[in-house]
Amino acid sequence: MAKAELGDKDLEQTLKPFYDRAAQAEERLAKLEELLIKKGNSENETKVSSVVEEFQSKLTIANADIASEREKASKEIEKLTAENQKLKYRVAHLIRALRDADLKLAASVGSS
Repeated sequence: MAKAELGDKDLEQTLKPFYDRAAQAEERLAKLEELLIKKGNSENETKVSSVVEEFQSKLTIANADIASEREKASKEIEKLTAENQKLKYRVAHLIRALRDADLKLAASVGSS
């Protein structure tokens, strides 16, 4: 359970810059929309509209980047978890082999 929480924290830290960029883009978009409402000029509306569309496309790209990074992080976590399980298995067998060797050594020293 603790490993999953660590993985979630790492994932959050990895994705934080993308969330920040997305939040900044949303803030800029909101400001531009306010400006658009305040100014009813059709010439300005066209300019602002194109800027709003540009920011919306950037926001879409940022969200896609976040999803991509989340997927990569998830795959990496799965890979590391599997590797960790394999290593735990090896350690358990090495410890058992070491105990067996110690017992055999103790038995041979004791019988001599």
